[in-house]
Amino acid sequence: MMADLVADLYVSLNGSDLNSGTQGSPFRSIARASEAARPGTTVHVAPGVYIGGFQTKANGTAEAPIHYRSVEKWGARIIPEAGNAKIEAWDNRGDYVIIDGFEIDGRVTKGRMRWLSGIYTTGTGSVVRNNKVHDIVRDSVAFRAARRGNVGGGGILGDGYFGNTDISVTGNVVYNIGPPNRTNSLVHGIYMSTSGQVQNNMVYQVSGDAITTWHDARHVRIFNNTVFASRTGIMIGGGDYYHTSGPNDHSQVSNNIVYDNDAGILEHGDTGLNNIYSNNLVYRNRMNLRLRNGLEPTGTVSADPKFARYDPSGSGDYRLTADSPAVNAGQRPDAPTTDLDGVARPQCGEIDIGAHEWMPSGAQNCPNGGQR
Repeated sequence: MMADLVADLYVSLNGSDLNSGTQGSPFRSIARASEAARPGTTVHVAPGVYIGGFQTKANGTAEAPIHYRSVEKWGARIIPEAGNAKIEAWDNRGDYVIIDGFEIDGRVTKGRMRWLSGIYTTGTGSVVRNNKVHDIVRDSVAFRAARRGNVGGGGILGDGYFGNTDISVTGNVVYNIGPPNRTNSLVHGIYMSTSGQVQNNMVYQVSGDAITTWHDARHVRIFNNTVFASRTGIMIGGGDYYHTSGPNDHSQVSNNIVYDNDAGILEHGDTGLNNIYSNNLVYRNRMNLRLRNGLEPTGTVSADPKFARYDPSGSGDYRLTADSPAVNAGQRPDAPTTDLDGVARPQCGEIDIGAHEWMPSGAQNCPNGGQR
């Protein structure tokens, strides 16, 4: 092991940023752990409530990423701080960084900063996975700030502003983004402005697009997400470029459930001839599909997904029932090998559409002729 490699660091509410960061002498903040992290470091964050509005800058490598890990999924909860002027809960600038299992809770209490972004990452090869991000830009004060100068905001942002690429947003639950009962084009659930992957996420109650692409987005793979109760389900677009001349091309939207939105799946702005739309369930949107350049979707399912229990507020059960038309209706190439809950795909011969894979139990047989 290299002398400067710190394999494990620890963060706890009982710690101090004057400590060494070992398990017996943990740091108090994630930001301090970032200063000590090196390629290959795992930062273990104990359950508790932590103050957000911080930045992480340390770089990992493709072979040895830096892994910020909530020891208990959603057990490390990040909230706004009184008087903190930062507009992002977590601003990651490090390359090859994994942010894993945190809760970003933007609910405002009196005198606390209103975030415009939950997790913002610009690092090449960065991964945002297994997090719960909610209540961002939720009130009128934050919304006015997001609209001022077209700043915008959102739950999770993978940004190519600094020229970074290949960002992955996987297995997150993102909801209550933007003011309730209002629609806008600046505040989104998951926002990608570079290449990468968006898969296995559940996104709902978003004032703008549940999943959106813009700026230098291209080669974005959007697979097996479940989105509902938002202005737009999934938007593929390009414009206002940072470093490229566009268009958004060679992006793929497959195996997604897009349900009960104002718009389902659409293209907007500058888009190319090589985008693919396949095996999506698109239903009960005011407008289901709108593509450009003569593109046609394939394998579209236009039927009720038959969730176990649908509630637009997010209090339902969005797993599939055995008779769901989404079961065995997805396509296998490039689909994630597990679902939002870690269930292996496929369970019954073929990939299911959406973030959840239907799993037989007891004496249940696979539907539609599938085999376990």
